[in-house]
Amino acid sequence: METLHNGFTLEVSEKVFPLSTDSIALAHFAHLPRQAKVLDLGAGCGTLGLLLCANDPNCQVTGIEISPDAYAIAEKNVRENNISHRFTNICADLRQLPSFIQPGSFSCCVSNPPYFSDGPESKEHADARKENTCTMDDLMSAAAWALKYGGDFFLVHRPERLSELFACAASHKLEAKRLCLLRHRSNGPVSLVLVQLRKGAKPGLIWEEESLHDPDGAPTPYYQKIYHL
Repeated sequence: METLHNGFTLEVSEKVFPLSTDSIALAHFAHLPRQAKVLDLGAGCGTLGLLLCANDPNCQVTGIEISPDAYAIAEKNVRENNISHRFTNICADLRQLPSFIQPGSFSCCVSNPPYFSDGPESKEHADARKENTCTMDDLMSAAAWALKYGGDFFLVHRPERLSELFACAASHKLEAKRLCLLRHRSNGPVSLVLVQLRKGAKPGLIWEEESLHDPDGAPTPYYQKIYHL
């Protein structure tokens, strides 16, 4: 059991992807509009949705997750946090999204997707790490379908796939509006990218840089802020 902020908790198990800095940084990066309707694409055990609900008491979250095991734990997390009135989970393949979600239904989408398109299969959480059931194009297609015009898609990914990500997003009329380069240490390489894409927007990119630790390994103010320390 993980303790989140504002009294929220998150239950995980060996069958689901654990709580990570990736999700915590993304939940902080995502700026939700008032009364946001959020779709989490590949929701796992509900981590991102719970973090967003903890941040914003007025948002509504729907999580799409293909794994029955992760879906079951997400449902339990919703019950344990008493937020069933504003958090709905659906066990489904996001590639089939048009069959059960109306187009333009959401003001925001979020995702901590599989990062790798090739390479050896992971022994643990294979579908969460590698694009076996969700390619980058699948992800962008789902977000473009679900978002209203002017809606935002917030996601986290690997820096080496950034050019591919921007090109794929543009092919679905999702324009990059904000980019944060995140380093584990301020004097180290970029380890993650946080991206905000907007449906139907004009070009214009805001560039940010953050780090989790200083050169000596001490937590930065950014680290303390995203972990609510």
